[in-house]
Amino acid sequence: MAKNETYTCPVDAAISIVGGKYKVVILYHLTAGTLRFNELQKLIPNATPKMLTQQLRELEGSGLISRTVYPVVPPKTEYNLTDFGKTLMPVLEALCKWGKTYIFDDKK
Repeated sequence: MAKNETYTCPVDAAISIVGGKYKVVILYHLTAGTLRFNELQKLIPNATPKMLTQQLRELEGSGLISRTVYPVVPPKTEYNLTDFGKTLMPVLEALCKWGKTYIFDDKK
C-alpha cells in the first residue's frame, strides 16, 4: 500500500488498509499473540484457505502483520502483529466492545 496515496478522509485511509472480508477478524485474533496458519483457520472457519492466505498477504504488505516461515517439514508459518499493527489494538478492542453490546443489547 502506498502511503502517499490520496485519500478523501482519514476513515477512507483506514478502510483502505483494514477493509477486507476477514482482515479485521485476523487482526483481532492476533492481538492475543502469535498464531499459525492452521490456528487462524480454526478461529475463522468461514474463510477458505485461499481467502485467508490472500488476506494475510495483504495485511503483511500493509505492514500490519509479520510472517515468519520456518524451514521444517511440514512447513511452519507464524503470524504476529507488527508495532504498526499493534497501534490498531485500541480500535479493535473498541469494535469488540461495541459488537458485544450490539449482540447482547435487548433494545435492538
